[in-house]
Amino acid sequence: MTGLGSAAWPPAPIRTERLVLRESEARDRAAFIELFASPEVGTYIGGARPQEELERAPEVPGRRPGCFVVDLDGAMIGMITLDRRDTERPGHVRPEGGEAELGYLFLPQAWGHGYAGEACAAVLDWFTDALPGEPVVLTTQAANDRAMRLAEKLGFTEVERFEEYGAQQWCGAWSPVTPSA
Repeated sequence: MTGLGSAAWPPAPIRTERLVLRESEARDRAAFIELFASPEVGTYIGGARPQEELERAPEVPGRRPGCFVVDLDGAMIGMITLDRRDTERPGHVRPEGGEAELGYLFLPQAWGHGYAGEACAAVLDWFTDALPGEPVVLTTQAANDRAMRLAEKLGFTEVERFEEYGAQQWCGAWSPVTPSA
């Protein structure tokens, strides 16, 4: 993650009940292209990207701090990202901005199986250990019912709504729960 500070990257693969979250590999290239070229995936993120443009991408797309490939049975089904939210954009919980922002995209065939919730929860757990006490924000179009339900399930609470990209956006914040002494 850009500006992750003391968190080591890449972390060891994170294993959940059904998934492995890991660094991108060359074998994931076709899945990345499929993900970003998908009209269904692009619905709430500004549309699909042209296949020709994606074919020119690096041999190992997504190989950067903060990008986890979501692997099911040896194949990429999606990705989770943690990036610093641009201070110039709306949607912050700290006056100086720059919070970690959780993002995710999954191939349409992986929708409806709970993989996004399972993977996002695992990344949030990892983040809590890597950077204790750091808040995380999530923004999505308010019209994206599935993303709104997942944000609530993960424990994000609404901070604000704003207009961006020609649509109303929802911004929520998540803070790790620390056990009381």
